[in-house]
Amino acid sequence: MANDTRTSLILADDHPIVRQGLRQIIEREADMNLLLECSDGVSAFSETIANNPDVLILDIDMPGKNGLEVLKSLHEAAFAGKVVVMTVHSDEEFFDEALRLGAHGYVLKDSAVEDVVTAIRAVCAGQNYVSPALTRLLFRQKDQPSPSGFDSLTPTEKQILKLIAEYQTNNQIAETLFISPLTVKTHRRNICIKLDLEGNHALMRFAVEYKGKL
Repeated sequence: MANDTRTSLILADDHPIVRQGLRQIIEREADMNLLLECSDGVSAFSETIANNPDVLILDIDMPGKNGLEVLKSLHEAAFAGKVVVMTVHSDEEFFDEALRLGAHGYVLKDSAVEDVVTAIRAVCAGQNYVSPALTRLLFRQKDQPSPSGFDSLTPTEKQILKLIAEYQTNNQIAETLFISPLTVKTHRRNICIKLDLEGNHALMRFAVEYKGKL
C-alpha cells in the first residue's frame, strides 16, 4: 500500500513458536505492519533487500546464513533500514560484533516479548536500544574502576553521557539541557576524544556501561 504510513517490519527467526509470539505482539500495534516472516538467513537477506522494510528483526542463530552474516551482507548492500538483533547470546563478543556490523538494537530472546515493541520504536526514532536485562548481565558498573579519561569529563559531559545511556537523541538532549543540538554534537565529540572512543556505537556502549558512575 503506497500510502501506508505504518512502520514496515520483517521478522526473521527459525523457530515458528518464537515468530508466532512476536507476531501477536506486533500485530497489536496499530502503527506497525509485519510484511512477512523468514525462517533462515538466506531468505532474511533476500526478502529484506526486495521489500526494504523500515525494520528487520533478526535472530542471530539461523540456518543457511547466521544473523551476523546477514548483517554484514546488508551493510555491504547499503540497506537503509534499521536492524534489531534478537538472540539468546548475552556475551560481550556477540554484542560487540552486532554493533560493529550495524545493528541498531540488541534484544535478548528471554525478554523479547517485553522489549520488541520498545526496541522498534527506539530505532525508528534514531536511537539505539539494548535490552535492560542485557545491560545488567554485561555490565557491573559499581565494581568497575573509572576508565582512563573519565575524571577529566566536565559535569555537563557526564550529564550528556547519562542522557545518551537513556537512549535520548541529540535533539532530546538539547531540549533537556537547554542547549543547541550543535552544542550537543560538540560535547559528544569532546567526550569521545577524552575517552579515546571512536564512533557513536562506542559512545553509546560506554554510556550504558558506566551509567552507574554518572
